[in-house]
Amino acid sequence: MKSEIWNYIEGHSPLIATAIHDGHFVREELKNIMVLEEDDQLREEDPFTGELTDIAESRLIGLRSRFEIDLNRPREKAVFINPEDAWGLNIYRVPLPQVMIKRSLEEYDLFYREVHRILSNFQKSFGRFVVFDIHSYCYKRNGPNGIEADPDTNPEVNIGTGTMNRDLWAPVVDRFISDMRSFNYLDSHLDVRENVKFKGGYFPKYIHENFPKSACVLSIEFKKIFMDEWTGKLFKEKFEALKRALQSTVPGVFEELEKLNKAAQR
Repeated sequence: MKSEIWNYIEGHSPLIATAIHDGHFVREELKNIMVLEEDDQLREEDPFTGELTDIAESRLIGLRSRFEIDLNRPREKAVFINPEDAWGLNIYRVPLPQVMIKRSLEEYDLFYREVHRILSNFQKSFGRFVVFDIHSYCYKRNGPNGIEADPDTNPEVNIGTGTMNRDLWAPVVDRFISDMRSFNYLDSHLDVRENVKFKGGYFPKYIHENFPKSACVLSIEFKKIFMDEWTGKLFKEKFEALKRALQSTVPGVFEELEKLNKAAQR
């Protein structure tokens, strides 16, 4: 199903991959009062993450910029109004009118109603299911030639599991991390760690609260090693290798999910 806010491709397996920050589009009424440069907007979005969802049959991709509505924040914080809401960036030349805020929140509500519908069907069809909540993050905030963020606290792949019942989903989480680490990434191995940079946002929190025994959401944050975060240029070889690394985890996730289902039936 495609709307103006999201694109949903339905498959037939207990895995759905999402990229809710992939979108770049902003409504014209908002664009007309924005002073934010497009390059700055793009830098804080998650370009190319929609393509990473190709590894799953079912895919949910956000089409709107997080500067219009941030689907990974609680409703009361989902509209960026002041610079402190958006990494210190000045977004609008005039105060954001309430009528525009209301329209953005209506989009937010529509999205979460659709998420609930989609995942309710997953629950009915599969019982347990997994969500790959795919994001990316900047590590060169000091400029294209500035000092990079400390690698000790900025892993190449951060797995956020802070909103789930970790004990319940331990086999799936541990297998995912193990398979991701062991993948041959351009004759090396990725630095994959859990809950170092991010623990997961509101999107996984909502899913875990509404489907506590059915949904395992892995919030996967890729450090932007696959692109130039200042120019937007994609490093194709690195990106394709990351995509293959993500794809390599799918069989193991299905295997661990099947084990959990069989154990529940005993």
